[in-house]
Amino acid sequence: MHAEPVVAVAAAKVLLVDDHALLRTGVANIINQEPDLHVVAEDTNGAEAVDAFRTHRPDVTLLDLRMPVMEGVEAVRRMREIDPQAKVIVLTTYDADEDIARALQAGAKAYILKDISADDLIACVHAVLGGKTYLAPAAAAKLAERVTHIQLTSRELSALRLMAD
Repeated sequence: MHAEPVVAVAAAKVLLVDDHALLRTGVANIINQEPDLHVVAEDTNGAEAVDAFRTHRPDVTLLDLRMPVMEGVEAVRRMREIDPQAKVIVLTTYDADEDIARALQAGAKAYILKDISADDLIACVHAVLGGKTYLAPAAAAKLAERVTHIQLTSRELSALRLMAD
């Protein structure tokens, strides 16, 4: 009887960045329970995150938006300068349409809120590793609202008022 050879699959490297230690610990524990994922570094601010990204070259980075030293959008931008294929997931409590738009314009591949379930977090990481984008439902709704909202200049608004009169 022949035993099948065991093929070791390298776990995807994850960089975790948040200024709250308890959140980092919880998210790292969730990620490290997955056989195909491994947290390679944890950092507390955007500047450290960019340095860690350069050093570890993670397959995916999870980072908060609001952090000391350098905020998340700027960190995303700099990571994408280092590697245009960088896969970054914004994990935050902020769901304002402006924050979402700025993060995605900087190159983030996903935008999720900290109230996400562990299973959905892992699904998001796997989706992004697979080349997909991922938006939390609340974030997607805010973004859709922003896109569908018509913004007129003051001159256009004046012209409309004159036509209505």
